Amino acid sequence: MKNLTTFVRTVVAASALAFVSLAAHAEIVKLHATLKTAWEVPAKEGPGHGKVTATFDTDTNLFTYHIEYSDLSGPAVAAHFHGPATETTAAPPVVFIKTKPIVSPIDGTATLTPEQAKDLLDEKWYFNVHTAANPGGEIRGQVLKVK
Repeated sequence: MKNLTTFVRTVVAASALAFVSLAAHAEIVKLHATLKTAWEVPAKEGPGHGKVTATFDTDTNLFTYHIEYSDLSGPAVAAHFHGPATETTAAPPVVFIKTKPIVSPIDGTATLTPEQAKDLLDEKWYFNVHTAANPGGEIRGQVLKVK
């Protein structure tokens, strides 16, 4: 019986250590972006502005976002996260805002591929909002890690 008790304690301790080790590698990364007309490529003029707050769970690859914007030239006709790109280059959409109509605030989630996660964490994503007057995008902001 003593050997069984010792064995059970050893298994429980090993399981606990394995769980702690796995949990130590998981991380919730906080992200943000400030949206401005001047940061579109090419730059726009106007009072439109906004912000993105987001998190990324490195264990589940779940990207969760909250977006607020205002003062656009008209209603939003599209909105996306794009990547990979620097602050001065354009890239294709990687996460589409699918709600219709697109109105502020926007809340959503997406499960990212490993490649998308790497680009996001390397700060190679941006978010922008498109309007009829600015079909290429009216406001834009690079998605950055909160420091």
